[in-house]
Amino acid sequence: MILQSSPETCHFGYFDGSEKAVEQVESGDSITIETVSGGLGDLPAEGFNILPEHLAICDALRPSPGPHILTGPIAVEGAQPGDVLEVRIEAVDLRQDWGWTVIRPGRGTLPEDFPQGRLWHSRIDIARREAILPWGAPLKLAPFFGIMGVAPAPERGRIGSIEPGAHGGNIDLKELVAGTTLYLPVWAAGALFSVGDGHAVQGDGEVCLTALETALTGRFTLILRKDLSLSLPIAQTPTHLITLGFDADLDVAAKIALRAMIAQIQARTPRTAQEAYMLCSLAADLRVTQLVDGEKGVHVMLAREWVED
Repeated sequence: MILQSSPETCHFGYFDGSEKAVEQVESGDSITIETVSGGLGDLPAEGFNILPEHLAICDALRPSPGPHILTGPIAVEGAQPGDVLEVRIEAVDLRQDWGWTVIRPGRGTLPEDFPQGRLWHSRIDIARREAILPWGAPLKLAPFFGIMGVAPAPERGRIGSIEPGAHGGNIDLKELVAGTTLYLPVWAAGALFSVGDGHAVQGDGEVCLTALETALTGRFTLILRKDLSLSLPIAQTPTHLITLGFDADLDVAAKIALRAMIAQIQARTPRTAQEAYMLCSLAADLRVTQLVDGEKGVHVMLAREWVED
């Protein structure tokens, strides 16, 4: 099953629990999803190949309240609030020969130091999975989707695409490459999964506001988990368990992510809360996911050997 990006299959800048699904799958189905990234002002003037559907989406849809073009939502048969959606990221592929990076005045980690905006475009060699930065330096790529999320509870109404939260959304976690699994708590009937904000590569922090933004295609297996209960997203790579915390205060985000890891250790092992806390001090890494999305992100990484038999 392939869900192409188009004005009919995309929404621009928001998540909404009342949004009508553009596709429906059963638990365990795999789906390939095409995405594009950027508004008209982010596109190159010449010298690069712009996907025709990207122009059509920008012409037909207006961003509100966020700036991200998302493909979806996709309903999962039988999903209800309180369930968990397991999103297995099977593949992430580059779709175009360019990406963009921008500084926007008043945004980013150091707005006081960089009051002037700047936009640049980097050429992407899809076969080599490599970008050439504007001054000619090559950069190896590790593509992932900055946004993967489900709809919020309908009573929350429409929420913007900028801030991450309990629904997932703009997590900007660079570990979410092919081979990683993301677990999202479900808040609305059908889950209503959407994806976008393709990143060819990003550093932890995403400090200037953007990564190397580009169009991606992802293949996902969506599995409904009624045997799990989560209040925040977690992720699992082939080697690590990852918990996430979001808050406008970076210290609070760190505490949320750390408490979530302690809870996961307790749920998966005989360790007490004190033992789990002390283990985290020895074996877990706290990293800044991003500093630029209003709700800052911290993730905790713990080798899976500590929570698996």
